Amino acid sequence: MSDNQSFSEMPLPLFDQDEAPVTPLPTGKLPSYIADHRKRLRERFLSGGALAMPDYELLELVLFRAIPRRDVKPLAHNLLETFGDFNGIMSAPVARLREVSGVGDAVIVELKIIEASAHRLARSRVMQRQVLSGWDALLDYCHTTMAHRDIEQFRVLYLDTKNTLIADEEQAQGTVNHVPVYPREVAKRALELNASALILVHNHPSGDPTPSESDISMTQQIQMAVQALGLTLHDHLIIGKSRELSFRSEGLL
Repeated sequence: MSDNQSFSEMPLPLFDQDEAPVTPLPTGKLPSYIADHRKRLRERFLSGGALAMPDYELLELVLFRAIPRRDVKPLAHNLLETFGDFNGIMSAPVARLREVSGVGDAVIVELKIIEASAHRLARSRVMQRQVLSGWDALLDYCHTTMAHRDIEQFRVLYLDTKNTLIADEEQAQGTVNHVPVYPREVAKRALELNASALILVHNHPSGDPTPSESDISMTQQIQMAVQALGLTLHDHLIIGKSRELSFRSEGLL
């Protein structure tokens, strides 16, 4: 495959009216300064990988296909200013992304494909594997999927007798500081899956993983419910923006 064919940008016909209007170029080609810039970024990515690129340049590579005939650098910078970093952009709610000038369905689809891919890659490293011997991979997965959410989400990881992760299920979503959880439903689902143990995980959109009184109370209720059935609650993880808190490590379990 030649350089010109590599990373070829095909128009996305479903979204051809979604981005800001662009005046067609008479020659049908990109201006040389845009084409050369894109070529340099792609070559640098191929030779050095993502570590060779700052966030805004990696984001430009993502935006190239969504916006094939415009300079995407201003939009990349605008997105970073709005959402803070690359992860914040990828996990931003669709409604908030639409508020950024120049972002339409084509851009949103590209961003959400990246987010979904990251979630699947992280999940593949923990599913059907022994969780307690791969704790770092589990923490990476939890941070990837939950750290940048703007509302609370409560998940339960169900384990078998060998502490292999057999199910990862979202139990509930709530508001920015509360999520409703029903201990009986958690225990009931564990029995349906024939699980022997579980790990609770939820996020704090504020970024601070310090548990609230309701977090502690809810955990105690779930622990009593599963213990009555002969199941083990290994831990409750609260995921913040840059760190997590373990109830087990803090002596809360």
